[in-house]
Order: sequence, then C-alpha cells, then structure tokens
Amino acid sequence: MSKQEAAAATVTTEPAADLDERYGRSRSVSRRAKLIAWIGGGAIALTFLAWVVWAGLDGTAPKLDVRDTGYVLTENEATAQFQVTVDPGTPVRCAVQALNEQFEIVGWKVVDLAPAESRTTAHAETIRTTMPATTGLINRCWLP
Repeated sequence: MSKQEAAAATVTTEPAADLDERYGRSRSVSRRAKLIAWIGGGAIALTFLAWVVWAGLDGTAPKLDVRDTGYVLTENEATAQFQVTVDPGTPVRCAVQALNEQFEIVGWKVVDLAPAESRTTAHAETIRTTMPATTGLINRCWLP
C-alpha cells in the first residue's frame, strides 16, 4: 500500500470517529444514556410503589360501617334506626334524613355519636318533618 492510499484510509476513518465523539454518538455515551434511563425508571417505580403502600395498604385508618335497620313514622316526625360499626372509642357524626313519596328531603339532622366501648352500637334518631314522611334513614356518616 502506498503512502497516498494509507493517508486516504486514515483521513476517511478519523474524521468519522472525531465527529461521532464530538456529537455524542460514541458507545460510552449510548451506554451512559441507557444507564440513566434505567435508573430514572427504577426511581419512578420505587416512588409509585412507596405511595401505594403508604396510601392504600397501611390499614391504620379506622373503618366505619353504617346500616339502616328500620324507621318509625308519625305525622310530624320520622325516627331512623341504624347500627354503627367502628373501632371502640371513635366518635362518629351522621346525617339523618326523612324522605317523602317523591324522594324529597322533608327532614334533616346531623347528629354526633359519642365514642362507645363496643364495636357495633344501635341508635335511633328522631327528625322533625315539614310534611308526612315515608321513610327515615341515614344519608351518610363520617369521622369528625
């Protein structure tokens, strides 16, 4: 091989390598980019997993369950009967309502239930109504 051929071969390969290096197309840059992408994806996955455990699986929030058991009606009042199941010693607040035949609210009352020693307690709350009611029931209960 002559000097001219060797020089031509060197000139054609060196500029390409220099350009790849200059514009970040080398193998080390590609490996580094992949490594950064994997680390970033792993960090996002770990953050999501930690949030799921913290928000949904810790189980420290008291569970509240309410069940209507009946009602008693008079001309101007409705008495809602219900059971509340919650951890002992937890106060509860409930909205009790009376409805007419068209499912309109004709009586409404928010009551505070004192903490009890047993898990399930029975309650009856009387509501004054603006017109005759057809039912008395719990709208919803929550922890104050």
